[in-house]
Amino acid sequence: MKPTQVPNRTNYASKSGLLLYPGYFDLRRQQALMATLREVFHRAPPYTPRMPKSGRPMSVRMSNCGRLGWFSDEDGYRYEPAHPETGRPWPALPDALLELWNDVADYPHPPEACLINLYAASAKMGLHQDRDEADFTAPVVSVSLGDTCLFRIGGLKRGDPTRSFRLNSGDVLVLGGNARLAFHGVDRIYSGSSTLLAGGGRINLTMRRVTRPETTPEKLPETLQ
Repeated sequence: MKPTQVPNRTNYASKSGLLLYPGYFDLRRQQALMATLREVFHRAPPYTPRMPKSGRPMSVRMSNCGRLGWFSDEDGYRYEPAHPETGRPWPALPDALLELWNDVADYPHPPEACLINLYAASAKMGLHQDRDEADFTAPVVSVSLGDTCLFRIGGLKRGDPTRSFRLNSGDVLVLGGNARLAFHGVDRIYSGSSTLLAGGGRINLTMRRVTRPETTPEKLPETLQ
């Protein structure tokens, strides 16, 4: 069910398009979302992606849900329609996430992928751009669950000035407009700041539109085949 009240949008950047919804998911809804994610993990077990070229394992584990899933190995970053280890299609996007997208994305087409990153207490995510998609007019919609993280965001160039703020369990962040291709990352996890996840840690859900709306599933761009 779509919430009757949505926390006020807080613009955390001088540029338009970066929006934070603090506490969008209350504790009850966080717990319900976690129950849904456990079902996703049963069908699409978390795995460790590898860095392009070097093949070094990343510090986060991940899974996906939706028609497409993000994947990384020695051959580079890309989207794939199936789990790299099981070969099974990714589970469908949960209704709660589709409702969130419809509420905050301000985009007329549904997301096609939801990356699920699992952060241990020591995990980080270096500054990067989300640019493996064909349609940058669609925002990236992100949900934080579990331990608080220190999130950092800059500009369109890696060397641009950055600013940092904390993302707490239940917060929703939207990167759209001029912020869609901003460099961003996670500098640290505040271990023990949440009791949502047994054993601690953080889960980040990131919804994306991958193809242009006029692209049919039968005619994916070559980079997605």
